[in-house]
Amino acid sequence: MPQHTRLRPICGHCDGFPTVTITTGTRTPDGQRKTITAHCPACRGTGHTTTARAHTRIGA
Repeated sequence: MPQHTRLRPICGHCDGFPTVTITTGTRTPDGQRKTITAHCPACRGTGHTTTARAHTRIGA
């Protein structure tokens, strides 16, 4: 029987597009555009938010 994982909510900061490539406007020596990659700082590049973890009391 297959095990299903619960759907995690999509990140509200990046709307599920956690990694983007941005051109810097310059070109490399062989003529290609120079790019940098940026990751969403809220979800750390996963595209999903993490669920709140329950805190348990110890020794109560």
